[in-house]
Amino acid sequence: MRRDAARQTPLTIALLATPEATASTLYGMFDLFGSAGRDWDLLIHGRMGEPLLRPLIVSRSGKGFRAPNGAWIEPDRSLATCPLPIAACIPDLFIAPDESLTGRYGDEIAWLRNCHVQGALLAAACTGAMLLAEAGLLEGQAATTHWAYCDALARRYPGVSVHPHRTLVASGEGQRLIMAGGGSSWFDLTLYLVARLLGIDEAMRLARIHLIDWHHDGQQPFAVLSSSRQAEDACIARSQVWVAQHYDTPSPVSEMVRVSGLTERSFKRRFKMATGVTPLDYVQTLRLEEAKQYLEQGDDPIEAIAEQVGYADPSFFRKLFVRRVGLTPRQYRRRFRGLRLRLSS
Repeated sequence: MRRDAARQTPLTIALLATPEATASTLYGMFDLFGSAGRDWDLLIHGRMGEPLLRPLIVSRSGKGFRAPNGAWIEPDRSLATCPLPIAACIPDLFIAPDESLTGRYGDEIAWLRNCHVQGALLAAACTGAMLLAEAGLLEGQAATTHWAYCDALARRYPGVSVHPHRTLVASGEGQRLIMAGGGSSWFDLTLYLVARLLGIDEAMRLARIHLIDWHHDGQQPFAVLSSSRQAEDACIARSQVWVAQHYDTPSPVSEMVRVSGLTERSFKRRFKMATGVTPLDYVQTLRLEEAKQYLEQGDDPIEAIAEQVGYADPSFFRKLFVRRVGLTPRQYRRRFRGLRLRLSS
C-alpha cells in the first residue's frame, strides 16, 4: 500500500474520537500525520511542502465534546459523512482495565467493520485495541495493548493471542490490523503507518523532525509486574498482607501457608483462584518490584540487592529479572536511575 510518488492527492487517515479519547494521543497523531510531506521542506528549504496525508478526526455525531481531561475535541466529520479512509485509527480509550465495552460503541464498531471490509488498515494505539477486540476483528489474531490492560484483553477475549511485551503488532489478513502498546508507543504506530503508506524515507524524515526514538525494548521494562488482584478470600488476603512485609524470608510460600491456616494443597488452589497467579509467582513479583526500586534509587551492588529481596543466588536473580522485566538489572538501573536523577535535579 505504498504511495505512488506521482500522486498528489493526500491520503485520508481517519482518527476515531470517542468520549473516552485522550486528547494528547488524538491530536498528537493528527499532528504527526499532517506533518508528512509538509514540514521537511519547510525546515530544509524554507518553503512548505505538499501534505501527503489528510488526517480527519471523526466521531459518531461529528459534534464537539470534552475529553476526560477536560480538553475540547472538535471532530471534522461524523462517521456517516467520513469518506472511506486508507487507514482508520483508534487513538485510545480512557477506561478502567475491567470496564465493559458491551453495547457502548455500536456505531463505531459498525464503522470499523465496514472500513475493514473495504480494505482499509485498522490501527489502534494503547487501549484502542480493546475496541478492535470488541468488534470481533481480533479473534484468532495476535494483538497487544497497554501493559496494564493485557490481562483484561486476554481474559475478556480468549480467542485473541495477546503479546504484552511487544510495542507493535501487525496481524490479520494482509497485516491490516495494527496495534501499539501503551503510552507514547503511538509514535511507533504512526511512524509504522507512514512507512507503510509513504515509504521508509518519509517515516525517517518525521522521526528526525520530531526527535522520535523507536521503543526498541518494547513495553516490558516499563510495566508494573504485579497484575494479580487483592483476594476477597479472607485466608488468602491475610497471607498477602503477611508476605508484603516478609517477601525476603527464605521460604515465604511455606510461611504463607502457615499464616493462612490451610493445608498446602488447599492454600495453593485457593490462592490461584483468588488472585489469578500461583503463590510463587506472587512472591517473585513482589521481590522483583522491590528490586526495581532499589535499582532506581541507590547504588548497591546487584548481588546485595538480590540478597535484600530474598535471593541467595545472584545468578538466579539476574536470569529471573531478565525473563520478567526484559532487561538485565544493570541495564534497568542505567535506564531508569538516570531518568529518576534527571527528574529530581
